[in-house]
Amino acid sequence: MISGAVIVPRTVTLIVAALFSGYHVVLGLYSLNQTDSSVPILVAMALYVVATVASLWPYSPLRMSLPLALFNVAVCVAIPLIVGSQLDGSLDTLGYATWYVAAVGTLMTITATRKRPQLALLGVGALVVHTVVWAGVGELGHMGVIGSVVWVVAAALLSRALVKASRDARQYARAEREASGWHAAQEAHLYERQVRLTQTMRLAMPMLRRIIETDGQLSDAERQECRLLEAAIRDEIRGRRLLNYGVREQVMAARRRGASVTLLDEGGIDDLTPADLEIVLNTLATALGGTTADKIIIRTSADSATIAVTVVGLSSPDPAVSALGPDSSDEEVDLWIEIPRQVAAAV
Repeated sequence: MISGAVIVPRTVTLIVAALFSGYHVVLGLYSLNQTDSSVPILVAMALYVVATVASLWPYSPLRMSLPLALFNVAVCVAIPLIVGSQLDGSLDTLGYATWYVAAVGTLMTITATRKRPQLALLGVGALVVHTVVWAGVGELGHMGVIGSVVWVVAAALLSRALVKASRDARQYARAEREASGWHAAQEAHLYERQVRLTQTMRLAMPMLRRIIETDGQLSDAERQECRLLEAAIRDEIRGRRLLNYGVREQVMAARRRGASVTLLDEGGIDDLTPADLEIVLNTLATALGGTTADKIIIRTSADSATIAVTVVGLSSPDPAVSALGPDSSDEEVDLWIEIPRQVAAAV
């Protein structure tokens, strides 16, 4: 970040440029008595005024349009030819009659500033060629041509530097946004790990203390409780946002009665607001509390725009068949619920 920089409003810049350009016209009017005919000079001034007004139009984009830039170059070629035809290049007392030199330099400086530096150099190059042919190489400095060239070259270099600075600024801004996003993601991951670790410690710490106290000699009921706790810890990892107090309570109750419960959060509810998510989870807890299925599968619907959670409950009428494993062919669907993303609106 650049501190202490002064930003000049565009309106002020345009006013200064207009005044500077108008000054050349005033000098041309002042020196009309040095020309053979004032009509061509007035035509050249009119061309210059039209090009200047179009170039300084306040509502035009920063980058000058190509037709306008070409028109400016044509004007810068025509003005020296028109004015020079009315002057004697061999005289040393032309004075302000060579107003067109500074006018061409100013117009091409504006063109270069408005991101057309190549055409601006072409226009001022035409001025140099005309002056050499019309008055000789020695008059380049005396007539101010070199000064006009310097101004245009400086404007072209400055315009190029500003374009590069603007491109670099966009790249830095994009890199800053990416870095901020990465930092936020890392903080989110760290926060989630801390939450999961805290939840895991809350679940496992009493049993871990019990294991230490009994030196690992647990009763059958305690071993069964360890298995339930292990499943609950897996839920914290795989279930993620599918869990709240009510869901945890109903899942544990289902497992205690012998049901197999699987929770899979595949990211389908990450964009829900806390209020909507709580409604979805409360609906899920109510559904779990009202089923007696032997196997329950709960997963988010990552590919659906309307369904948040799908719940499938399977039961077997013959416990002996159910004991054969999860692939028993006689399982029947006891529960099928699709919880919409907007439960309140659906209701």
